[in-house]
Amino acid sequence: MNRLAERVCLVTGSTGMAAAATRRFAAEGGRVFIVSRTADHAQALADAINGSGGEAAWVAADLADEAATDSAVEACVDLFGRIDGLFSVAGGSGRRFGDGPIHTVGREAWDRTLELNLTTQALICRAVVGRMLAQPPNSSGTRGSILLMGSVTATDPAPEFFATHAYAAAKGAINALMTTMAATYLPDRIRVNVIAPGLTATPMAGRAAGDRAIRAYAARKQPLAGEMMDPDEVAQAAVFLLSDESRTITGQLLKVDGGWSVASASASASPEAGR
Repeated sequence: MNRLAERVCLVTGSTGMAAAATRRFAAEGGRVFIVSRTADHAQALADAINGSGGEAAWVAADLADEAATDSAVEACVDLFGRIDGLFSVAGGSGRRFGDGPIHTVGREAWDRTLELNLTTQALICRAVVGRMLAQPPNSSGTRGSILLMGSVTATDPAPEFFATHAYAAAKGAINALMTTMAATYLPDRIRVNVIAPGLTATPMAGRAAGDRAIRAYAARKQPLAGEMMDPDEVAQAAVFLLSDESRTITGQLLKVDGGWSVASASASASPEAGR
């Protein structure tokens, strides 16, 4: 408990892993600021945290909009004075835009999927890093910790069920962005890491949760988690990477995947399944 005491944590997103992490950050003594496109979800999450004795605030913003993103970060700093941690979670599947195998992906599907999963993270990093550079180090001697949301599908693909190439490309770019940011801001004592979850029980995973073949595959692919990972498993790792327990860790990709990246599991399905 209290691993994030006196720390200000900004979280993008308000459901699934973002909601689990926000609750966990507050339980660890952090002051949390929620930035979400969906005002109802953000307000309900903040109200629940405040009602249970935590400290939370929120603002609605489209993180693909540079001005809106800057304003959200300004609101956090105006309220809490600084930002010690960023957990950039907001994103989603590009299937609704037409994401899939590259030979089927049109320009709009590509652009919309990368905007949702890469541009949004780049813009929030731009605004938060600017603030962290201007603030004095905290009690650990660092100016802040940034944790970006990756995916095991970028490094350990399962094309039989998850052949969404624009999404995987966006998550792969997040890994590269993390590495170059970690190197650039190391002298400023700003840490940057990526967390890459396996298949997790979130609203985004609704398609997978409703497919018995995918659930059976996931049970073989991530046996430490079962069919679907609990979002709180990711939240616990996020606490570690934003707390002083990881103060010497930067430039790292942490796979929280129940064994996905090292398991050998056949799909037992045709290559067309899940496309």
